[in-house]
Amino acid sequence: MVTIITGTTNKPIASEQLRSFFHDNKELSGYLYIGYPIIGTVNGAYPIDALWVSQEKGLVIFNLIEGKDISDDYAGAQDDCANKVESKLKGYKQLIQKRKLCVEINVVTFVPAVNRIPDFDEFYPLCNESTLADIIAGFSWGDSEYYEKLVSILQSISNIRKGKKKRGILNPKSRGAKLRELEDSIANLDNRQSRAVIETVEGVQRIRGLAGSGKTIVIALKAAYLHARHPEWKIAITFHTRSLKGQLRQLINTFYIEQTSEEPDWDNIHIIHAWGAPGGGERNGVYYTFCSVNNVEYSDYMSARNKYGISDPFGEVCNKALAETVSVKRIYDAILVDEAQDFSPSFLQLCYEMLSEPKRLVYAYDELQNLRSQSLPSPEIIFGKQPNGDPRVSFVAHEDGKPQQDIILEKCYRNSRPALVTAHALGFGIYRKPSDGKESGLVQMFEHNSLWNDIGYEVVDGRLVDGQHVKLKRTMQSSPEFLEKHSDIDDLIVFKAFDTQEQQDDWVVQQIKYNLEHDELRPDDIIVINPDPLTTKKLVAPIRSKLYEYRIGSHTAGVDNPDVFFANDNDSVAFTGIYRAKGNEAAMVYVINAQSCYDSGFEFDMARIRNQLFTAITRSKAWVRVVGVGEAMHGLISEYKKVKDHQFMLDFIYPTQSQRDHMNIVNRDMSEAEKDKVKKSKVNVASLLEELESGRVYIEDLGDEQINRLRAIFLQKRGE
Repeated sequence: MVTIITGTTNKPIASEQLRSFFHDNKELSGYLYIGYPIIGTVNGAYPIDALWVSQEKGLVIFNLIEGKDISDDYAGAQDDCANKVESKLKGYKQLIQKRKLCVEINVVTFVPAVNRIPDFDEFYPLCNESTLADIIAGFSWGDSEYYEKLVSILQSISNIRKGKKKRGILNPKSRGAKLRELEDSIANLDNRQSRAVIETVEGVQRIRGLAGSGKTIVIALKAAYLHARHPEWKIAITFHTRSLKGQLRQLINTFYIEQTSEEPDWDNIHIIHAWGAPGGGERNGVYYTFCSVNNVEYSDYMSARNKYGISDPFGEVCNKALAETVSVKRIYDAILVDEAQDFSPSFLQLCYEMLSEPKRLVYAYDELQNLRSQSLPSPEIIFGKQPNGDPRVSFVAHEDGKPQQDIILEKCYRNSRPALVTAHALGFGIYRKPSDGKESGLVQMFEHNSLWNDIGYEVVDGRLVDGQHVKLKRTMQSSPEFLEKHSDIDDLIVFKAFDTQEQQDDWVVQQIKYNLEHDELRPDDIIVINPDPLTTKKLVAPIRSKLYEYRIGSHTAGVDNPDVFFANDNDSVAFTGIYRAKGNEAAMVYVINAQSCYDSGFEFDMARIRNQLFTAITRSKAWVRVVGVGEAMHGLISEYKKVKDHQFMLDFIYPTQSQRDHMNIVNRDMSEAEKDKVKKSKVNVASLLEELESGRVYIEDLGDEQINRLRAIFLQKRGE
């Protein structure tokens, strides 16, 4: 059976008939690519219509003709594509013996609309559906032992994961040496990631997966692939975390050059933030563009927050813009959305409306980014219904040979198995000891238990059923062993408690100094994350100051340029709050002041602070240090020890529906009105603190009376 991977093409009818032929001929084997590969030449991108690789037949290139007009020089076109593919494959030493390419290359011109094929030169075969089987029967490959290598090269469409620059390694046992081996091991995209890049749906497509599964890379490479195949299309790539912009641009640019030997046309491919603001250029955004072209009122963050509150101001302004637009102007041919879990359905609706038919919208999200019991709504709910009541968007069951609408990337290439399981255990509260005497300390749980299987866990004991005991572990396929074999468990993950803030800070400084001087790590291999965004600016300052004394450069991510996370010269250690950390990764991650993630004092707020810890830990692609101060940090260490004692498996009683509902109740002893009042008060205080921390509001703006009243309350509570 042939595995068919269907990309985008400007010859849809001939492509579909070629796909049908291989789908129906079950005795054939190998891989058929439609709309791939793209060959880079001195004259730019040269797309191949279709390519089949088979152990028996070798490599067969198909030149497709959509109508009945067979070019007088179709033979010259066959020579052209054969020479270009041969030149590309000769760049891989594993396919060469001395100077000879050990891959048999054949070319066929496939013209299904012609019922009677004219006479042709046997060296330049010409066929339709009726004669294709006879043509390929005449092909054979004598060097079929190269088949696996050829398939690997075709599937690994990019080595874009390789390190940013060559590492100078002196000690073969150093962390730097281990990191270089890790980066080489994951340099190429795996088959599922490559397929996700190429397969193109004429409509809506979603990509789901864990942190580290490659969603951002897939989104970026997919945008570059579509741009290479259709340079005339207007394509937008949008996101939530502003510091992702530089990373997305670098990924798109690198892949496009790798595939086409030229730079992208940045007039037709736009990397823009979801919100945006007036001013054009780097300030542009999807929502701002929508408002501008449709002549509806635009709201900035402050005005939206003042009107709608802080729970979801962006979702509200998107809803308002959609409601006020009678006829939406279609300005894009494709939109790709990363971090979709951070957006309300109204933003995805807005993107959908901006698209011309057939509404090519790709959105990627992390099932666990917020560790919620429910993920984004189904596409049927997100995009609504047509006037006749049918869903505007509906995912159908996948059929062999057709591109997938719903792709799950279950393999994690960033976090080692121990680190990922630890993040899940702490995030969900699997081994948390409840402070109120409850039997379970679970903070949150999936609504649908099947999601555990989707993200790469398997049952090793018990049953994944409500109210039943279950023990889950990561599969070898979803968590590759090489991600953890480079170091001992006690080096992969370190939890450490200190008596004082100063002791913690001194330890982190000395560790970073050692990483740079002895471990052969670079400054850009290190991220220091303070989980609580409201305290980051204040709490990272002492550590940065101590590093400065050792002439170690550092920066707080996003301060000088909100679109950049790592320093341009890569010679500076990045410090960050949790929100800017999202979407980024480093070999060595220090999570400082982690005690803030142990207990919030409010049940309804536990999920939020545990999410902060989950996100921070999953930024690490090699080693993670979780440190903090006081008894709360000892509480987290106790939970981690239980994870370790259970050999990095999740062992718990799966909560019933009523228990899951209870987890979502803020405080059962309070009335709904009281709970709502407490929640709103806490949110408003947090918002005020954030505004003061960021400098958007100054303390003087509050007025003397309010400042004095706040001071009096704090002094009274402290007993002073």
